[in-house]
Amino acid sequence: MSKHSPYSLAGRILTCACMALTLSSCGTNADSKQKSGGGGGKGGHGGGQMTIPVAVAKAEVRDLPVLLNGLGSVDAFNTVAVKSRIDGQLVQVPVKEGQEVKQGELLAEIDPRPYQVQLSQAEATLFKDQAALKDARLNLDRFQQLYKDGVISKQQLDTQGSLEAQLDGAVRADQAQVDTVKLNLAYTRVTAPVSGRIGLRQIDVGNMVHASDPNGLLVITQLQPIAVIFNLPQDNLQAVSQHMRNGKLSVEAYSRDDQTKLATGSLTTIDNQIDATTGTGKLKAVFENRDRSLWPNQFVNVHLLLEVRKNNTVVPAAAIQRGPQGTYVFGIKSDNTAEMRPVTVAFTEGNFAAISQGVSPGDNVVTDGQDKLQPGTHVEIRDGRQQNGQRRAAEPGQ
Repeated sequence: MSKHSPYSLAGRILTCACMALTLSSCGTNADSKQKSGGGGGKGGHGGGQMTIPVAVAKAEVRDLPVLLNGLGSVDAFNTVAVKSRIDGQLVQVPVKEGQEVKQGELLAEIDPRPYQVQLSQAEATLFKDQAALKDARLNLDRFQQLYKDGVISKQQLDTQGSLEAQLDGAVRADQAQVDTVKLNLAYTRVTAPVSGRIGLRQIDVGNMVHASDPNGLLVITQLQPIAVIFNLPQDNLQAVSQHMRNGKLSVEAYSRDDQTKLATGSLTTIDNQIDATTGTGKLKAVFENRDRSLWPNQFVNVHLLLEVRKNNTVVPAAAIQRGPQGTYVFGIKSDNTAEMRPVTVAFTEGNFAAISQGVSPGDNVVTDGQDKLQPGTHVEIRDGRQQNGQRRAAEPGQ
């Protein structure tokens, strides 16, 4: 076949015609799809805007507490390490570990016999010196009369007077010794200086105890009442001090997870200095601790109630959004479209925010789904019974 065969040329023409027909068909189908699919960006409402499901809550009027929160440690109201004030053998410990004792109750007894012997000796010396003093005073009376009669000299009278004074001093010293031994004898009975709970015993019966022993006999911890020491930022101390002038401030102690309330007490004092390293001040609260829910060195979360503000317009804190222009919420208009409302938050407490401007009682605000909203977006309100139940459970005082 030659290079310019008519069959070869005809084949090429047929191939080009087929390619042109294929391209024309593809373009027609694309145009048809574009015209028929013009509603691809619309929802299922015949070309309307997309509807966003949201959760809402109504703004309410209620009282809200103003609380300051801090971390604290429980401190025993009184802790006493009971020690012996004399030396001797421990012969009795009538109390048990963990026992509750009252002030003045016997805790331990040291062998009193050596001190009873010392008391007898001191009393005998006192008796002897008292007899000598009595004789010296009688002689002094005689010498005074003899001196008046001119029988003896002034020197003899003065000597007798000096003897009487010396014996009087000896009697006074003997009496002091008797009192000292009596006091030591009383110290053989170790009593509770305060009411409280006995800790673990430090020494057993039969051992020798000394006044210089560092550990002592046992430790008494006063648990009723009990104290909590906690910290607050220094910026809050001025407000706390001002409210303390109006009366006692209530303090609540919560567990470490801040979920369980353990006890309720009152604030007693603010420390006299601020910790420069942390910028906080120490405060002390006292709790009756009747149910023994607080123990020394226990860590607790502290809620200090400053005041209760009345009649606040309140929305869930989850409704508050923040943007370049400040805080705002999404409200729901009557036509079920969202609108952006700038608001002024007075304060936030727990799951609630008090609004001073921007929202009125009864207004619906979006609490979930705000990330998909724009002003004018159509919304569908989800069933809010579950959220409302959770919200009521989180209300103060419930």
